[in-house]
Amino acid sequence: MTLTVAGEPLLAFLLASVRIVAWLAIVPPFSTRSVPAMAKVVLSLGLAFAVAPSLARSTMPTGTFELAATALTQAAVGLGMGFVTMLLFAAIGAAGSLVDVFGGFAVAQIFDPLSMNMNTVFGKFHQLLATMLLFASGGHLLVIGGLLKTFHFLPIGETPDVDGPGLLTTAFSMFFVTAVQIALPLIAVLFIADVGLALLTKVAPQMQAINVMFPAKIGLTLVLLGLSFPVLPEALDRLVDLALEAMATIAGAGAGAG
Repeated sequence: MTLTVAGEPLLAFLLASVRIVAWLAIVPPFSTRSVPAMAKVVLSLGLAFAVAPSLARSTMPTGTFELAATALTQAAVGLGMGFVTMLLFAAIGAAGSLVDVFGGFAVAQIFDPLSMNMNTVFGKFHQLLATMLLFASGGHLLVIGGLLKTFHFLPIGETPDVDGPGLLTTAFSMFFVTAVQIALPLIAVLFIADVGLALLTKVAPQMQAINVMFPAKIGLTLVLLGLSFPVLPEALDRLVDLALEAMATIAGAGAGAG
């Protein structure tokens, strides 16, 4: 028995895997060192196999130069979608870093071997918590499904027509807004506590309030973090919606396609 593979479907499969593996290479948690490179390749090939039949009517490149240009375009599209998705999901970790700064934990930075950079205590904790919530709620399936839908809006062989600077500006603004919205109640209470302790030190210096300031702030930070946990699932759900909308926008589907 002889197996034959048509050229265009195989080419569509390989080019689709280029976009997907570029996306996986930059989006956490797939981008971390805990996920082996071979696992990313196998996952990208599996997802490309699922989407390849819908690309049968796409215009495939015929020449070597055209093939190389198409592969680079798919890699750029995947990296662009991945960067925006990564930026949005990083908002929860940034909120934890803000809490570290105002809660007095910023000095206790640790080296994160997964991301290969320095990280704060609650910044890393919020990242892990967001990852856990993402997988527990099935949000990762929604995001991967949104990536596969982009092949419908932007087939192989087409070039995206998107306002890159405008999209990046919007993504960065949503990153900062979401991070501040999550951390703002805690920051406000910690700031008021700092002001109160400063006034107490001025009014009654013999009480030596400075000696109890740091333990009190640590305890207050832990209590406030426990009270803020119910907000995180809603914030993560909003970030998933924003990531789907951003990927659809890059693919040319418009804002309402998410």
